[in-house]
Amino acid sequence: MRTAKGRFGIHGGQFIPETLMNAVIELETAYEYYRNDGGFNRELNTLLNAYANRPSGLYYAEKLTRALGGAKIYLKREDLNHTGSHKINNVLGQALLAKKMGKTRLIAETGAGQHGVACATAAALMDMDCVVFMGEEDTRRQALNVYRMRLLGATVIPVTSGTATLKDAVSEAMREWTSRIDDTHYCLGSVMGPHPFPTIVRDFQAVISREIKSQLLEREGRLPDVVIACVGGGSNAIGSFYHFIDDKTVRLIGCEAAGRGIDSLETAATINTGREGIFHGMKSYFCQDEYGQIAPVYSISAGLDYPGIGPEHAYLHDLGRAEYVPVTDEEAVNAFEFLSKTEGIIPAIESAHAVAHAIKIAPEMSRDRMIVITLSGRGDKDCAAIARYRGEDIHE
Repeated sequence: MRTAKGRFGIHGGQFIPETLMNAVIELETAYEYYRNDGGFNRELNTLLNAYANRPSGLYYAEKLTRALGGAKIYLKREDLNHTGSHKINNVLGQALLAKKMGKTRLIAETGAGQHGVACATAAALMDMDCVVFMGEEDTRRQALNVYRMRLLGATVIPVTSGTATLKDAVSEAMREWTSRIDDTHYCLGSVMGPHPFPTIVRDFQAVISREIKSQLLEREGRLPDVVIACVGGGSNAIGSFYHFIDDKTVRLIGCEAAGRGIDSLETAATINTGREGIFHGMKSYFCQDEYGQIAPVYSISAGLDYPGIGPEHAYLHDLGRAEYVPVTDEEAVNAFEFLSKTEGIIPAIESAHAVAHAIKIAPEMSRDRMIVITLSGRGDKDCAAIARYRGEDIHE
């Protein structure tokens, strides 16, 4: 849905220092060549199918449907992918591209740790070095994933600047890339940053909506009425939406992390509280203070704790094609627990934001309507944090 090179309406672009331009041009040139290369795509599809366990399942949540008493609910099970989330889709694509470009080292940012784990996994598979930048606060919240990354051979560098969360990890990774572009590829984890990253990540994640469409047509003979996904930077959401954008009968709903409420300062709901700005190499919507500085944001979810949103999501919002709704910590935790007890599926707290909104709207819909929720990841990593939220002090 690009309207011009690197632009989605007024959003996107390349707002980066000159020291990165050559690296970005090299990446764009390589991607434009390999995206249509038969050999590259066969190799990637083999990795996705044999290694990452695609296609991921489309599961009819019969008990959840019955409990809510409205629309029929399907779960797109990205949580069953190798490494436990949708992140592997993009990482295998970017790591393979980096190898074709002659790079020997991957660097990445991570919030909840799932993207970092996926990068460490791909690097181990492809004999590449891997360095992951993670906010110091997130290393405490997601200690299990820090261990997993190190077990896979990656170096994890805690970032202490700023709020010591995802935005600061992105900034540090970009600084590292500036200093070492010859042998290094920055494997950005979401549909954000300077062009061509939003397009590259979207294309690799679009496998989600392509599979949803074919699976549901086979099962039900028609398209869903609603597709719901959580949104931080927005990679699993744009992956879930992309092949439905031209299907105007399908509602697309992104669920933002409202934290303690959009009427508080402790929120990360960008579309609902932010405004237009430039940050991390792109023009989009960002949470900002009264002086236009990027504001500190908060969410119980380390993966949604980002003060911006990808430029294509900003454009879909401007067009009115997708809706972006706020979901609070409390609503997400309730959904985390409800899905676990109802279906025996523990979702990532990020994904639980999408489940929470489905719980809200499904009872208002008739039984012949269908909702697809993308479960972007599994919740093993979040159990200790949710227990602490509920007042039980446990440790991984």
